[in-house]
Amino acid sequence: MSLQKLPEGIQTFAEIREEGYLYVDKTEHLVNMIDSGKVYFLVRPRRFGKSLTCSTFEALFQGKKELFKGLYAEEFLNRPNFKPSPVIRLDMSAVATHKGLEEVEKSISDIIKLASENLNIEFRDNLSFSSILTNLIKETHDKYGEKVVLLIDEYDKPFTDFFDKPDMADEVRRILRGFYSQIKTSDQYLKFIFITGITKTTKMGVFSTLNNITDISFDKKYGKVCGLTKGELERYFIPHLEEVAKEMQISLENLMMKIKEYYDGFCFDGEHYLYNPFSLLSFLRMKKFLNYWIATGTTNFLFNYLKKRNLTVEQFRGIPVVEDSLFNPSTEIEVAPPSNFLYQSGYLSLRKNKEDGSLYLDYPNTEVLNSMSLLLAQNLLSVKSGDEDYHRINLITALKRKNIPDLIASLNRLLAGIPHNDFDEAAKQNIKYNDYKMTPHEWLYRSSLLAFLRGAGVVVSGEVQTNRGRADLVIAVNQNYYVIELKVLSKSTAKQALQQIIDKGYAKPYPNAILLGLAIDDEKRQITEVESSQI
Repeated sequence: MSLQKLPEGIQTFAEIREEGYLYVDKTEHLVNMIDSGKVYFLVRPRRFGKSLTCSTFEALFQGKKELFKGLYAEEFLNRPNFKPSPVIRLDMSAVATHKGLEEVEKSISDIIKLASENLNIEFRDNLSFSSILTNLIKETHDKYGEKVVLLIDEYDKPFTDFFDKPDMADEVRRILRGFYSQIKTSDQYLKFIFITGITKTTKMGVFSTLNNITDISFDKKYGKVCGLTKGELERYFIPHLEEVAKEMQISLENLMMKIKEYYDGFCFDGEHYLYNPFSLLSFLRMKKFLNYWIATGTTNFLFNYLKKRNLTVEQFRGIPVVEDSLFNPSTEIEVAPPSNFLYQSGYLSLRKNKEDGSLYLDYPNTEVLNSMSLLLAQNLLSVKSGDEDYHRINLITALKRKNIPDLIASLNRLLAGIPHNDFDEAAKQNIKYNDYKMTPHEWLYRSSLLAFLRGAGVVVSGEVQTNRGRADLVIAVNQNYYVIELKVLSKSTAKQALQQIIDKGYAKPYPNAILLGLAIDDEKRQITEVESSQI
């Protein structure tokens, strides 16, 4: 029996249904939205199903009944009062920004022109930019005699392309404000509006002019509208998972546990936990636990954001949050705390404290943690794109072979990449965000090595709690464990670091662990003393 085709990378609802791809039925959420309101906004990370949601709305409002047979929305289309509606769908990710500001307005105009052609409406070149959307909405309404559905996907993409260039970003925001403000003036012609993005910025004209907009980004009622739940995984994907388990020669139960660790854990409402659909589908095809999220090629925006602020991975783990500050941010995203930005855009997820129900932020899963670590490692240690494999292979080979000299040589090559200015600025910045009782430089060394190890796919934990203290690093590779304590040489020696591991019993939970006390020369920024032992 052949397995149903997986829709990896396909964002068009009609193609999925017509070509027989597996489709996870999300249409109940869409029908609920239509029945409950008129103007909706949704923030979700890239590659999380926003475009497919827009495409599904498009087919639904157009009344393409044959595509919805057997789905929840079939009943909606068979209602006696249902009438198809004309749909204007704008994909703002297609706005050209690589040529600078002068291209942005022209590119948006081209998108409106294409939408006009799709609706058989003549596009008038003599219209001002401030009226092109208003004109399209009105003419669509007049031509078809029905109120119009407006779908805007990735509304903030032109802005985020300039996120690291404040002056240009402000100009793009001004352009977009003038464009989106036309929606309000067209309200009488509009039946339904759905807008998606990866950030929420009120100055773009969407929230400042559409005062009746419903932000469902953090609403529990719609927490499952994008992404895949555990129940959906078990309902739709078991035949595919069984095939993978057979090929990997592990039990289905063990496979499910590992998939959960790698790709589950996204949470936007404090209640529902979701798998990244792109990563899950990529895994089912490749049958390998890889970081598919970072391989999608759209990380420049995030890279520049992190680089500009000298941010590291560990400062965003376990951050307590006030629910209202996340759901109703009082500042623009570019000046909001980094934790708010990373949460809004999906790189951090909500977690609930089991004891008191309070909320905190952490990385959703191993894939995002490793991917963020790789980005941060590139930022902090200036690893050139393409050099990652060289460092990764040397590092992992040394760990597997228990070759301590090669391991130290690999770590020192990484530390040698810390730019002088970045080192000092990052140390000042990071110590401000954390309460660790160590010098800024010692904290930075640990964070840097942790980022590179994770980015290389090594299973590693930092600040591992024991009943008598916290081990700096614990690495697990092929049943081998390394328990590592770092010291800055001017303060302590490698011998003292090793003795601390022994005295505090950091390695007791790890059978046959290799104990490493490392001392770093702060002037040379290299590991110059090593003491090791094995239990």
